[in-house]
Amino acid sequence: MGRLRYDGTSDPIIIEDATLAHLKIVIATKLRRQESFMMTWRPVESSVDQRATVWIHPAIPLQFGFDRAELPPVDARLIAEMMKALNASGELTLDRLTSSS
Repeated sequence: MGRLRYDGTSDPIIIEDATLAHLKIVIATKLRRQESFMMTWRPVESSVDQRATVWIHPAIPLQFGFDRAELPPVDARLIAEMMKALNASGELTLDRLTSSS
């Protein structure tokens, strides 16, 4: 399981390495364009929050941590689907992408 560390103070978001590799491309693409957006997921290790949302913005620090040194293969079709859904709604919902769904 990989970790997406957001803002330097919050607990990391736990995401499988394969999903995190795709997410990294989608987030980097949006942030390179200076486009902010919402990201929502179901926390794996939280007894308090059953759903969490953060505002992804170019000025907020992000760190992607992977369990394996080799990046998993990336599916261009999945990247395109994620970008299409994000651009349509302004929110990236990870429910179907994470192991906690």
